[in-house]
Amino acid sequence: MNEFTHSFLSSAEVRRKKIGFIGLGLIGGSIARAIRQYYPEYTITAFDKNKETLALATQESVIDVAAVHIDDSFRGCDYIFLCAPVSYNNAYLKQVACYLKEGCILTDVGSVKTSIHQEIKKLKLGKYFIGGHPMAGSEKSGYTNSKAMLIENAYYILTPAQEVPEEKISEFQNFIESLKALPVVLNYHLHDQITAAISHLPHIIASTLVCLVKDADTPDELMKQLAAGGFKDITRIASSSPTMWQHICLKNKENISHILEQYISVLEEAKASVDEGDEQALYHLFDSSRNYRNSIPGGSSGPIKKVFAVYCDIIDEAGGIATIATILASNNINLKNIGIIHNREFEEGVLRIEFYDDASSRKASELLQKYRYIVYER
Repeated sequence: MNEFTHSFLSSAEVRRKKIGFIGLGLIGGSIARAIRQYYPEYTITAFDKNKETLALATQESVIDVAAVHIDDSFRGCDYIFLCAPVSYNNAYLKQVACYLKEGCILTDVGSVKTSIHQEIKKLKLGKYFIGGHPMAGSEKSGYTNSKAMLIENAYYILTPAQEVPEEKISEFQNFIESLKALPVVLNYHLHDQITAAISHLPHIIASTLVCLVKDADTPDELMKQLAAGGFKDITRIASSSPTMWQHICLKNKENISHILEQYISVLEEAKASVDEGDEQALYHLFDSSRNYRNSIPGGSSGPIKKVFAVYCDIIDEAGGIATIATILASNNINLKNIGIIHNREFEEGVLRIEFYDDASSRKASELLQKYRYIVYER
């Protein structure tokens, strides 16, 4: 355990920490794994409706206590994470309230904050509550897809209730930072406005686009057959949990409705530019969006998990993919996925190689160029 990890805690404090999890899915499981990685001596207690999840987490030594109910197992926790879908988190507040010790930090991981803050006020739990939202995720869900590095370099929004003492806010910020995430403190109203635009709207766009293509497809499903590359990339998040996104839309409906109205207006302007053949307006649309997107910093993983992929030309012959895989493997670069794609972005089919992290992606790109492969920047 490194010095940075425990710089804000004495060794006595480190030994006594007890962490509780209500829900152990993708995000809850990933945070639990990160805590286990950096604080192996902590005691982790978890409740989840799925008994197989609890059994697996126990078997992997991610958790110490598997609770089949929200009960006395959670008494004495220093931190309790509510990691169920948004609506369920609000309901679990009442069940967990009687087990909160003085000084306990109660937090959640939902991407909507207003509703839970309102419930916290009703239950008079403000002195315990620091809302949380790790802006990281995956189109895959469930504990089996969780990993400690999911929140690494991801912004982790904190929305403390007014009654929380400053020293408790600082303590929790330091704890989140020690898990390699990037804590940012925001007002919960502002948080919900921001996430409606940069997280919730993109999921709705991806889902509605997929449904549009499904409904417009030919009887022999040619669109589905040809939809690859760019289409699959921009709609990847449509594969996320429908229950989670149903809850998000219901709990942040005012902000989502407002940003949808603005987006519909932008689409109508784009349609008008196409209908009228307005060259200047069309150029401005694509130029302005390109410039703004290119200015977005790449240091954090953001609300939608980044895909680390390299695209390169490949000779269509037997052994071509195996040769590249061997080059990368011999240089200790682990592959997540590999395959040939065909779409209009490239004149010919190209090889798409997906990696687990940015460092591997950059190293692979440099290595393949060294071996005279043509690599495309995207």
